[in-house]
Parts: sequence; C-alpha cells; structure tokens
Amino acid sequence: MAATNEHTVLQFVTPSSTASTTTQVLTARIHPLVIFNVCDCFVRRPDSAERVIGTLLGSILPDGTVDIRNSYAVPHNESSDQVAVDIDYHHNMLASHLKVNPKEVIVGWYSTGAGVNGGSALIHDFFAREATNPIHLTVDTGFTNGEGTIKAYVSSNLSLGDRQLAAQFQEIPVDLRMVEAERVGYDVLKATAVDKLPNDMEGIELTMERLLTLINDVYKYVDSVVEGKTSPDNNIGRFIAEAVASLPKLPPQVFDNLVNDSLQDQLLLLYLSSITRTQLSLAEKLNTAAQML
Repeated sequence: MAATNEHTVLQFVTPSSTASTTTQVLTARIHPLVIFNVCDCFVRRPDSAERVIGTLLGSILPDGTVDIRNSYAVPHNESSDQVAVDIDYHHNMLASHLKVNPKEVIVGWYSTGAGVNGGSALIHDFFAREATNPIHLTVDTGFTNGEGTIKAYVSSNLSLGDRQLAAQFQEIPVDLRMVEAERVGYDVLKATAVDKLPNDMEGIELTMERLLTLINDVYKYVDSVVEGKTSPDNNIGRFIAEAVASLPKLPPQVFDNLVNDSLQDQLLLLYLSSITRTQLSLAEKLNTAAQML
C-alpha cells in the first residue's frame, strides 16, 4: 500500500510567465516628456490630493523593452482601504490620444512619490485589466537630495496553492535617455521644484509685491539722479516718462474706484470658477461611485 503526501506550495505567479518571451518586460525606457508631464500634473493637483496617478502610453519593443513616450493624469480619490478612479475620464483621454497617435497603447501607470503604498495594488489591478502586465512607474517629484528618483515595477501574484494572497511589486531596470537640451531642462526642473502652484489670490499678491519693488527701485534711481549721485541715462529717463504718460489722468479717488471695481470683478470670477470646479468634482465622484456599485 503506497502512501501519498499532499503538499501546499507557496509560489509567485507573474502575468508574463504564461505569455510569450517577446512580451516579457526587461527594461522600461522613459522619454523625458513623461517626467515633465508628471511633475506638471503634480504641482497642479487638487489641494486634497497627496499624490497624482496617470496612464502611461507607448509601445513594447521586440526585445521586451517597454518604450514609454507619453502620459496623462487620471483623477482619483484614495483612502486607507479603498480607491476610486475616474474611469470615464481615463477612457475619454485614451480615445483622444489614440486619434493623434493610434500606435501608442497603454503600457502601465504612474504615481508620484518615493515608492508604492497600500492603494497601489488596487490601482494596479485596474490597469491590469486595461493592459497585459502593466508597468508601475514612481516619480519622486520632491527631488529629494536634489535628485529625482524614478523607479519602475511589475507585479507578481503571491499565491498559496490555488488561492491568491497578495500582489508583490518587483523592480525592473529604468533607462532614462535625454539629449543635451532635455538634460538642461531637467536640471532646471530639479533646481526650481515647487510643491504646489500658487492660487489666483497668491499670484496677484506676488505680482503686486514685484510691482511695488520695481516702483521703489525707480524712485531710488530718480532720487539718486536728482541728488547727483548717479549719472543720468537718457534711455532710462525716456522709459520712465513713457510709463508715467501711460497712466490715465484721473483724480485719485476715481482711479481708486476703478481699481477696486476691477478687483471685485476678479474676485467674483474666482468665486464663480470655484463653484464650477466644486460641482464638476462632485459630479465626477458621484459618477465613479455609481459605476463601482
């Protein structure tokens, strides 16, 4: 009588293990435009968003290298236990890109930050239904230590027997190629990295501060010329005279009223645009929630 032993095997299963060797991912080749797009979307993100995600477009070369040439951001909301992705927006943007370049396909998705987190597995599962063995690209938009860390991952399933337990991200090589002009732009981007773009009111405030600084510099120059400390320059004097002549000849009270009326009009436009953005955001969330139910 022969005894048989049954063993439960813990194994990793990758999507590429069942595919041909021509589709196996070896290296992620990234064009600089993708990094610029990611950084631009990050600084323009909503105030409530901690990170930005988006779709990667490109092609798969015969040697298995994934050539990532373009990208676009996808609105999403995530918490500790769930993630909501605007699927309609994703599909509409994809259709628009395919009209311009039908040869580009979805090759993965990106997120800002130094690595993966709990929500990354849920988002990767969505993109796995959009593309075969998608790449997950992470971009450190904070440029920690003056360097932007860029990493690429593929996902493998950790299973116990026939039961899938979790997904594991395995890092793959990244090839970021730049010509000299792109390298200069990338270096400037690292040196001038900001976490968030100023809003409209902050932009007006910064503009007024710069204008006040310029006016003070003109005052100091004119006083210095009058006192004989600085030699007069006819070109500078002509520019100042033209600037003064361009001002409307109105009584101070009328001029102040015009400025105040213009400022109130701008504030009203900001208020209306804020309401519009809130309504659109609420509609997107309701639409996404309805699709998930």
